[in-house]
Amino acid sequence: MNAKRKLVVVITQGLDDERSSVAWSIANGGIKSGLDVSVFLASSAVDWVRKGAANRPHLNPEDPPMMELIRNVIDSGCSIGVCPPCAKVRGYTEEDLIDGVTLVGSGAIHERVKEGAAVLTF
Repeated sequence: MNAKRKLVVVITQGLDDERSSVAWSIANGGIKSGLDVSVFLASSAVDWVRKGAANRPHLNPEDPPMMELIRNVIDSGCSIGVCPPCAKVRGYTEEDLIDGVTLVGSGAIHERVKEGAAVLTF
């Protein structure tokens, strides 16, 4: 049996940058394509998974609402990791994040790369 191909999507842009919408759309497209997707949030992108923050932004009217894109990643069993120092500098703890999101260091990305993951950064 072949293992699923892996994709890591690194997002560094926050609530006001359309590149984030593109990144979440690509992550969802990867899931639909059968890839094992992981999302890693750094810098201002950690705001996407703060409870309530993604309910309002809708950066691209051609895309589903942002929270729907994020929720689909979680509901598909894919991981969303948040850079611990990036969360800490914003005063966030894991309790501030939506369910299904974890604080993980960059080692999580490195492990996926060692397993052959492709990495896209936005």
